[in-house]
Amino acid sequence: MQPEQVHLAQQWIAKAEEDFRNGEYVSTLKEDCPLSTVCFHSQQCVEKYLKALMICCCLPVPRSHDFIELLHRIPLNNRPDVSEASLASLNRYAVETRYPGDWDIISRREAEDAPDSARLVREIVRPLLVERMRQTHTDGPPHNEDVPRD
Repeated sequence: MQPEQVHLAQQWIAKAEEDFRNGEYVSTLKEDCPLSTVCFHSQQCVEKYLKALMICCCLPVPRSHDFIELLHRIPLNNRPDVSEASLASLNRYAVETRYPGDWDIISRREAEDAPDSARLVREIVRPLLVERMRQTHTDGPPHNEDVPRD
């Protein structure tokens, strides 16, 4: 893995973490909680973590929000062990939460489940990222700043 790829993966991870924190924080709002915002940031967190993993696997990153497509592009030996059903449930939030339209209303339950799904994917993908960065680092073991932190 080239230093530019490590840097790019780190950028995707940093953005994923921003989305994770946003989803977590906004979900704590009891009254007037923007449910679609919680779901959007949860979806974005997962998308960015999957794309960071693709970069760490030296794969091109497609302009796609479809988690099943992204997951299937990752080689089996690096593919996170996540339920396709849980990923598919987040897929709809990539577009429906950003634009007006005749979408199904997002329930409070969905907004409570979305950050949990993002947290689960995050917990599964982060160790894979660490492993890939350690395996493929060209200058010996990665520097502390190369590896995602909790």
